[in-house]
Amino acid sequence: MNAGGPGDGPLAWNVAGLLADDPGADRVVDVDDVRIDLGDDLALAESISGRVRLLRTNRGIIATATLSTALALECSRCLREISLPVDIRIEEEYLPALDLATGRPLPTDDEPDIARLTDHHELDLETPVREAIQLAEPIAPLCRPDCPGLCIVCGQRLEDGVHDHPDDDIDPRLEALRGFTVDDA
Repeated sequence: MNAGGPGDGPLAWNVAGLLADDPGADRVVDVDDVRIDLGDDLALAESISGRVRLLRTNRGIIATATLSTALALECSRCLREISLPVDIRIEEEYLPALDLATGRPLPTDDEPDIARLTDHHELDLETPVREAIQLAEPIAPLCRPDCPGLCIVCGQRLEDGVHDHPDDDIDPRLEALRGFTVDDA
């Protein structure tokens, strides 16, 4: 069902045939081994896979996508590279931009914020998928919930075992604080 024409993305399909069908008709498209650009600060660790159901309505098409992938991140405590699984579900209505029979533009003023098919009757899910993956990125990803992090003195991973720091490693400007105690008053 992929149009395969120039400019088509890996998550875009020509739905002219589905638009010609009666309301209630549907198509199911398997998504496998798809990679998209997520921006400068985010990358996929695994390709996107899943299933997209395209359902013809009396107005246009409802795209329901159930997809999974993994993000390549860094643990916020120990700085280890991790792969975080991400499952996303998208349900988006798309309305045609052109009349299928005449090729004339359809009015868009009454619903300016609704997603539209392209002028070639293509449904492109790349932007909603990208946004869903970006929203799934955790603020502080962890390699595991009990990650102990890094030693605040030397930066060694605390899970690598106990290590000592000699007393002479203290900054001489802070030496006066060594004997500081909090009064119980």
